[in-house]
Amino acid sequence: MRRRLARSAALPLAAAMVVLAAGPAAGQTIPTTPVPPPADPDAPPASGPTKTKAKAIGEAGTALGMVRLLPQAVPTDAILPGAEEDLPKQSALEGGFGLSNAQVDSEAYLTYERSIASAAPAGVAIGGNSPMPPGSVTQTALPDNEKPVSTGINAPDNPLVNLSALNGSAHARWSEELGPCVGTMADASTSTASASLVNSIPTMPDLGQLNGSDSGAEEALSKLGSFADLGGMLSGQRTNDAKPAADGKGSLVSAPNTLSTRSTVRLVDMPGTDRKAVESTSTMQVADINILKGTPLGLTVKVASQPTLRVLSTGKAETSKVEYKAPVLTIERNGEELFTLDAANPTADIPVGVPTEGMKKLPGYEQVKDAPVVGDLAQTMNDGVKALNDTAAKKVLDLGVLRLSIAELTKRGSEQAEPFKGYQQGASARLLDLQILPTQKLKSLLPGDAAEKLPSSLAQVSLGEQIARAFAPTGGVDCSKPEPAAPPEGGGAAPPAGPDKLAQTSGAYASVPIFWTGTAMLLIGAVLVAVSPGRRGGSAAAAAPPKPSPRPRE
Repeated sequence: MRRRLARSAALPLAAAMVVLAAGPAAGQTIPTTPVPPPADPDAPPASGPTKTKAKAIGEAGTALGMVRLLPQAVPTDAILPGAEEDLPKQSALEGGFGLSNAQVDSEAYLTYERSIASAAPAGVAIGGNSPMPPGSVTQTALPDNEKPVSTGINAPDNPLVNLSALNGSAHARWSEELGPCVGTMADASTSTASASLVNSIPTMPDLGQLNGSDSGAEEALSKLGSFADLGGMLSGQRTNDAKPAADGKGSLVSAPNTLSTRSTVRLVDMPGTDRKAVESTSTMQVADINILKGTPLGLTVKVASQPTLRVLSTGKAETSKVEYKAPVLTIERNGEELFTLDAANPTADIPVGVPTEGMKKLPGYEQVKDAPVVGDLAQTMNDGVKALNDTAAKKVLDLGVLRLSIAELTKRGSEQAEPFKGYQQGASARLLDLQILPTQKLKSLLPGDAAEKLPSSLAQVSLGEQIARAFAPTGGVDCSKPEPAAPPEGGGAAPPAGPDKLAQTSGAYASVPIFWTGTAMLLIGAVLVAVSPGRRGGSAAAAAPPKPSPRPRE
């Protein structure tokens, strides 16, 4: 009876031990990041190693315009202590419009990041941090896309930029078999019918901060009003609608005709070999640019040649190159050519000041208005604008400078060993930069603290900002078809490839095998005890005397 009781209790006890031992093991969680399945069952997996031999990385980006307030004035955030001192400073506020971007990366972990094309109506960064704006159009690959996506997009209302009829298009290509060997891998473009930028300069110092050490300056500034709207030449934010006017009047910079950008990354042939080179190209189309439109001192910039930035990487420094077609800009006023900006003369400074009472006492300048003097021209009451002679020019209180510059081509190349061995080439350029710089005179009029904090540039407007980067492996991109995998011995389909060994991220990886091994051994022992037969006969049975009954029979 007791042996039968022990056998019948062995299996429940083993099960109880399994439950008790499972508690500690179940409490040890294994941190994992599951890869979400694709929405389309026929789409390639979200991540995985590339099956192709071709390796290529490239990027091209173009912006119709960029507006920066207090450029290079905000330190860059960094995780490592002291690292922000080695990083370039960011703008307090940075806004762009008409953004097109094309990216290619054969080594991207996620398959849909191998090729990305995007077009955005506008973008804003505050202190270097930039959220993704609504209204953008983006296309990714894999899977491959036979046709681009395009849409009309509207820029949100803002006090810096006014755009009309903005369109965007994006096309991303990638082959499961040949990877980037599809010609043009990423292609993005934007266009707008017109643009107006900056109707006020909020970073301009308040004239109320100016001290009265210079009585002549104080009197001249008191008649000027706010210098944030350049003495009335900008429309400012005087109404509920702070957006710049659509026709460009009252804006610092405007473009009345169609502007367009295009950014592409593609593979091109390399002479003497069947390998390919990575080419990233940024182009922009623009006709006329107006500065201070609607004022007697307005300027018109004629773009004589369109800028094109092309970066080519063959995998070697000797044959990789940067090609830049620099623009030629002619600055006119009322149809009269004033000067030209080109590679030989890339910069021109136009002072902006206010007339003093000493100027109005000079013969011929009695009718000069209390309005900004731009360059060598001052506004008069009845005769339009009047050129200043040398004596009158010395009676102008210069508070700022409009600096026009082009090109600013910068390029950089380097040998790389990761993620593959090759050569990376990059470059950036701008069609036109317009900066508002404070003068030493303005700084001297400010009190000590305000003068120390006065930045080197109050605002910057850039038209046609372009970047391009290309990275190819040594010898070029191999576009040959991958060799089919050898079938396994014995026929049949080869099992799907998997990682050789998973990374251990927790001690639970060791506790789980120990738990299941102990459980199996405990179950085997319980079964053996339960099924083993009882021992019968023998000296042991004979040696055991019968136990007396608690109630002996009579």
